[in-house]
Amino acid sequence: MNQYWGVDADPTAQGRIKGARPVAVLDIGSNSVRLVVYERHARSLTPLYNEKSSCALGRGLAQTGRIAYENIDRALTAIQRFALVCRLMKVGDTFILATSAVRDASNSQAFVTAVEEIMNAKVSVLSGSEEAHYAALGALSGMPGFTGLVGDLGGGSLEMSAIAGGHDSVGETHELGVIRIQDDSGNSPQKAMALAKQRLKASKLLTGQGGAFCAIGGTWRSLAKVHQVLRDYPLHMVQHYSVKAADMLKLCEDIVSATEAGKPWVGSEHASSGRRDLVPYGAAVLAEVLKLGKFDSVVFSALGVREGYLFGKLDETERAVDPLIQMAEQMSVLRSRSPAHATDLIDFTAEFLTAIGIGETEEEQRLRKVACYLADIAWRGHPDYRGEQAVDMVAYGSTTGVDHPGRAFLAEVLAVRYMGLKHKSISQALLNLAGPAANMKARLIGAAFRVAYPMSAAMPGVLPRTGFDLEGGRLKLYLPQDLAFLDGEHLRGRLDQLAGVAGIKATDVVAR
Repeated sequence: MNQYWGVDADPTAQGRIKGARPVAVLDIGSNSVRLVVYERHARSLTPLYNEKSSCALGRGLAQTGRIAYENIDRALTAIQRFALVCRLMKVGDTFILATSAVRDASNSQAFVTAVEEIMNAKVSVLSGSEEAHYAALGALSGMPGFTGLVGDLGGGSLEMSAIAGGHDSVGETHELGVIRIQDDSGNSPQKAMALAKQRLKASKLLTGQGGAFCAIGGTWRSLAKVHQVLRDYPLHMVQHYSVKAADMLKLCEDIVSATEAGKPWVGSEHASSGRRDLVPYGAAVLAEVLKLGKFDSVVFSALGVREGYLFGKLDETERAVDPLIQMAEQMSVLRSRSPAHATDLIDFTAEFLTAIGIGETEEEQRLRKVACYLADIAWRGHPDYRGEQAVDMVAYGSTTGVDHPGRAFLAEVLAVRYMGLKHKSISQALLNLAGPAANMKARLIGAAFRVAYPMSAAMPGVLPRTGFDLEGGRLKLYLPQDLAFLDGEHLRGRLDQLAGVAGIKATDVVAR
């Protein structure tokens, strides 16, 4: 071990992006204080460390106007540990964001001063409109192209902003945080729902025009996770989870009714203990938002103010970078045998699709490129398990910029690439997310990978010298004369499989 790394050396692992300087965001909310350290400040953020402490700074604030001192002590103790984490990880920039509780409390200044001394960084106390703005940017950073209304539910307030054309409107803030409304309602979710309806009447954004509502915040994420478990959904990440608004409204109303009746609400055992008591109040607020907005769908974002704040600090060129492509390129650099081979694979698969007359939408082309970057990420694994490992990294990873059908598509491409067309490693429920047409194209691309790798050995320079043609119902693979020896039983078997997926009955390998 010491020959690779010593205690006096830089602790950065070789599996990290070379030259990357970590950046940290300390988020001081009304319910929890959370530190997230990211590998670097880039379009695609990779968390190196993520920890929260439930300090409930907003508990009782509406009644007393002050943060309880025992909660301040709890927060400062957690922040001392977070400061140590930042030092150990050699964090560059640290951004500290404080929201509703610190914004509204009469005794917050001493707390802010103490935080700044511990972290050796300035605290930015966000206004309600700033919080709404950064929440909207957070949603956009993870879901480029999203159009609709964004709502970020915290412990002390609800911030909303409308997004269209990649930009957000002036935001709103409402006194509807889950801790605040639990206190204001006297622990009655039914009264909380009535309060939410009353307070949301002032909203200029809830116009009842339908469309999509993007839900951000820990309590709403808990709702999403419960919904996933109840419908036996094959993926359990919240990011980009989309459901019909009517379905989510019914779940919210059922939770409110059960809690009001003193009964366990459906799915309560699947919520974390720290969120379970707050979920009915988050459900009350979401129910009224959905009813007033008459939304068609709800999509959940795991990215919010923290990610939006960092996104806002990027220049316009960096903001325009596709986060999914950037993530895939990084994975290729960190995990593949030769990152340059991915570029060859992109051109190789494009030429094949053109040769057999199959077109691509812009999104299909994007996902194919991502699949090419990820095609060799599991080579270190045991041959019997490389496929499963690749599928796990793609389908269940913390990737952003891709919806759940896209995850299923990428998983099927890599499953075929590693395990062949007869693999049984992906559940039908996961495949159903992509749909039959996308699954067929995924199988086609995966089968093309299986032709490419025996010829190239995952090294660049070979694939650009090959080519495809479809002539007289026969799929032809062209090899240069000096590589004619590649023509053999193994390659022809792979080519026959590829042709079979494409519905082509005959193949040939031609040296020219």
